[in-house]
Amino acid sequence: MRKLTIIISLLICTFISQSVSAEKIKKIAPTFWWSGMKDSTLQIMLYGDNIYTEDVTLSTDDIKIKEIAKVDNPNYLMLYVDLSDAKPQTFNIILKNGKKKTVVPYELKQREANSSNIQGFTDEDVLYLIMPDRFSNGDPKNDVIKGMRENAVDRNNPSARHGGDIKGVENNLNYLKDLGVTAIWFNPLFENDMTKTSYHGYATTDYYQIDRRFGTNQEFKNFVKSSHDLGIKVIMDMIFNHCGSESFLFEDMPSKDWFNNEGKYMPCSFQTISQSDPYAADAIKISSEKGWFDTVMPDFNHKNRLVEDFLYQSSIWWIEYSGINGIRQDTYPYADFDMMARWCKRVMNEYPNFNIVGECWLGSNVLVSYWQKDSKLAAPKNSYLPTIMDFPLLQLMNRSFDEETTDWNGGLFNLYEYISQDIVFSNTHNLLVFLDNHDTSRFFVHPEDTSNLDRYKQAIAFMMTTRGIPQLYYGDEVLMTGDKAKGDGMLRCDFPGGWNGDKDNYFTAQGRDARQNEAFNFVKTVLNWRKANSQLIAQGALKHFPPQKGVYVYQRKLGDKSVVVMINGRNQEQTLDLSIFKEILPKKSARNILDNKTINLDSPLHLNKRDILILEF
Repeated sequence: MRKLTIIISLLICTFISQSVSAEKIKKIAPTFWWSGMKDSTLQIMLYGDNIYTEDVTLSTDDIKIKEIAKVDNPNYLMLYVDLSDAKPQTFNIILKNGKKKTVVPYELKQREANSSNIQGFTDEDVLYLIMPDRFSNGDPKNDVIKGMRENAVDRNNPSARHGGDIKGVENNLNYLKDLGVTAIWFNPLFENDMTKTSYHGYATTDYYQIDRRFGTNQEFKNFVKSSHDLGIKVIMDMIFNHCGSESFLFEDMPSKDWFNNEGKYMPCSFQTISQSDPYAADAIKISSEKGWFDTVMPDFNHKNRLVEDFLYQSSIWWIEYSGINGIRQDTYPYADFDMMARWCKRVMNEYPNFNIVGECWLGSNVLVSYWQKDSKLAAPKNSYLPTIMDFPLLQLMNRSFDEETTDWNGGLFNLYEYISQDIVFSNTHNLLVFLDNHDTSRFFVHPEDTSNLDRYKQAIAFMMTTRGIPQLYYGDEVLMTGDKAKGDGMLRCDFPGGWNGDKDNYFTAQGRDARQNEAFNFVKTVLNWRKANSQLIAQGALKHFPPQKGVYVYQRKLGDKSVVVMINGRNQEQTLDLSIFKEILPKKSARNILDNKTINLDSPLHLNKRDILILEF
């Protein structure tokens, strides 16, 4: 009997040694998936020590293995499966290597009802850009996470982590709703486990994990729901051009061709104009597309189909998992044109009402327009990118409200002439309009600049009533300042009141000074009026006139409803003969939404210096 027991024990030990649990697997990407997706092919990346094998089976009959893609590194197994007939379930991926067996459980979830109909952000929305590390610290317990490379908080260091997180933003959702914001765009939330300067998030180290110093995946999902409950959409920032050099994908590359130049640093020319330049030198084009954005940001090889599928699926996973309403894609023209076009097309095929905006930082409307979906300038190529960031208009707005508008040029003439060239764009509804962001000097560069609120109010009024999708940068509404020349960290200062013990609290009227409250209330008035009239602004036809006596006049009209905007671009009072504008002035009086006063329009109109009227008919 004792001998039999020993034999059984030996057999059990042998079985245990031959059947290895999923603990051997360090990473699974995606971590789970869903049945019923339009794209029925799924790439599953398994990462662990020497896990590659060609002997792979599944514990289910309704999922078929299409391919085991060979890569150089035996620490990776790239499995493609067909989910055409798959039902929601948990099944096992069984890896056999000789006598050893690894069993990896994998879950296919049930899609939520109508998840494919997620509504993206549109020109009915006002976006509010937040750098999560710098907005508000709602959970001090996650400031430092054991085991992560940068494990300290130093609010006195502009390049260090400051402790802001998802919970901090959630705590202030009512502040944003009250302001009139309808969509939040987060700078990257993904894990950025870099040794230093990890706060900004633009060196991703895990595409399926919210950085734990911001919160958990579940906390982000909960945040999206809380935002939706308040009528606020959510947009995620993603970076497909490059990742962080301390990502497992770079430290232990699946293959030599996973990154450009076989993972060796290659400087970038930053001349993305070369992608549309018919005369561009090959060396400049190659350097722009394949060079590294930074020495710690290796450049993905987008011509590798495995890389393409990996990145594509990560974006789909976050849309389906969290219900986000949009993606802002960083450094868009630096990536491979064809790959990114396929990505846009695939995402929009799965979610037809979704929206994607690409960072195309170029100096003219012609150059920017090249990157928008259905651009005639790019034809026969097509980016399939719905929305582009209007950087040229940013530059114009930052100087036009300072300049005097003459009878023929300068000041508001800059804006009139630029808008007059909208013929170059394939879709003017899908242009992101903004005064500043995390990469530029703020609209108010220095504190002393905030003494001139006329400039600010005119810029806000124009941005919220012209074509496109307006975006505010956190703190714009309370006159926060930032000078690019002093470093990026100074553009991303903490929002006062977001941390316990802050001397000032800009989240409350009591915590702001008189000038800040004046600015906040102006923005609040315009944004909430815009929200109530979102269809008029989004769908209404735009008609404008060249500035008359320095006054820029334009109309937004939808059906029998219209709004007429008048902006005085001079530092002198003006009396305006309205006869030239009669085709857009249907009544003899109108309400100015900025002060709720009735304006008489049957006689010459007097405007104060740098005056603004938003007239509602």
